[in-house]
Amino acid sequence: MKHDPLSDVLSSVRLHGAIFYYVSFGQDWAAETPPSSQLAEALMPGTEHVLAYHLIAKGGGWAATDGEHPVRLNSGDIIMFPRGDRHVLSSAPGMHAQPDDDNWHFTTRNDPKPIALAYHQGVLRPGSSEPADEAETVIICGFIGCDLRPFNPLIAALPRILHLAANSVGSWVAPVLDQAVSESRQSRAGSAAVLERVSEMVFVDAARRYLESLPADASGWLAGLRDRHVGKAIDLLHAQPAETWTIDRLGRQVGLSRSALHERFVELVGQPPMQYLTNWRMQRAACLLREGSANVATIALEVGYDSEAAFARAFKRTVGTPPAAWRRTQNASRQAR
Repeated sequence: MKHDPLSDVLSSVRLHGAIFYYVSFGQDWAAETPPSSQLAEALMPGTEHVLAYHLIAKGGGWAATDGEHPVRLNSGDIIMFPRGDRHVLSSAPGMHAQPDDDNWHFTTRNDPKPIALAYHQGVLRPGSSEPADEAETVIICGFIGCDLRPFNPLIAALPRILHLAANSVGSWVAPVLDQAVSESRQSRAGSAAVLERVSEMVFVDAARRYLESLPADASGWLAGLRDRHVGKAIDLLHAQPAETWTIDRLGRQVGLSRSALHERFVELVGQPPMQYLTNWRMQRAACLLREGSANVATIALEVGYDSEAAFARAFKRTVGTPPAAWRRTQNASRQAR
């Protein structure tokens, strides 16, 4: 099977979380979602980044975030905000939600999900649901968390707004999300695992479809994966991070001169190949530190460093903390959840 750097990154950044809200709307409405920096602590304490996605189960509306044109939403569409921007869903473009100081995201943090919400001439408190057959618009709102550090090239490669029209969404998505909501309402054994996998699948499917739709002149990490030479170089670096790579050796492997590979890699990915290799090694090392019990010296060898000291310096330079201290912090954070 061909190596798959996209799967490498998706697995290493720990996609997790399955927070759902089942929201009904009537008449004129506007609902605002805070930025990831605020949502993370409210919904998934200890999570670095939270991205939101919304499935229009019934009706339609508009989605907007600062600096972007409003997007028209129709039944069956999915709108996703990969970079965690504050955004507004509304019945018409240009609307804003009324200020809400209730902080219900925090007060309902541990309540069973999905929480039913209703927006009818203002925000009704969580639990005040409007029957779906009486509401003009029904939206399933999902949230998923992931790591940004040490290295997550995917989030920056995705647009601030990722809109998938109903005819480009996988036919399985709507019924599976609806089933996920039903699962969470019934609190059956294993529901948490089912919900987490569904949330991951929706995000991965959206990322793949975005990759497939990129224009020929696109740039960014995803465009680099698709490029004949840069994609092969990334594939080699992911498959063999411990190898003693040089730009010359990598260029020979992919069929480009060192200068041509460097230029093409920087143009698409935004950093030189050897810097990319360092970042990926640190990401792999972070996974090994967090998930295993191997000592730092063993991990250093596994990601391509001959000495523990050289690895520790590189890790601290990239992450800001020595590897052993970083592992202790991660373990303490996990135990506190």
